[in-house]
Amino acid sequence: MARIIAWDIISLDGFFEGNEPWDLRHHEYIWGADLRELSLQIGQEVGLLVFGRKTYQGMAQHWPTDTIEPEIARYMNEVPKLVASHTMTTASWQHTEVTDDIELELRHRRISDDRSIYVFGSAALVDSLLSAGLIDELMIGVAPVVLGSGNPFFKTHSTRRELTLLETRTIDTGGVILRYAPEVQS
Repeated sequence: MARIIAWDIISLDGFFEGNEPWDLRHHEYIWGADLRELSLQIGQEVGLLVFGRKTYQGMAQHWPTDTIEPEIARYMNEVPKLVASHTMTTASWQHTEVTDDIELELRHRRISDDRSIYVFGSAALVDSLLSAGLIDELMIGVAPVVLGSGNPFFKTHSTRRELTLLETRTIDTGGVILRYAPEVQS
């Protein structure tokens, strides 16, 4: 059975983007040889990439024409992709399907393939998948920068979410990769 792993990069103060949509300048503070190697490793093990609509639109605009990281662009373009959206019905980026019932779709797909399923970015989607008990692992890259404001990765909840630490790893840029398993909510 496939594991569902949520992967994102946040600032030290918890923002996954700045005040404007797709303001991802904090990625520059963590990107380096170690994060590139991790990205290539993800490309070797991923069976499906999952995005919310907004993240999909940004990724679909960037990766088909990227020439800076051709190895990463290759897997980003070739791997099967799934978009969770109630407004989109079709997707133009190759190997992409759209669903308006992401929970049902992921429950089905995780049993049909044992390769990892990665949810990239997509904070609102990750939040709903956490609530549904579908995230097996949170993998968070913490960039060594404080933004001061922006869009928080973790949304406000009235209930606590407990996590079990799986790994911490400092990388060459001074960033940290944190891996946690969410506790199963009863």
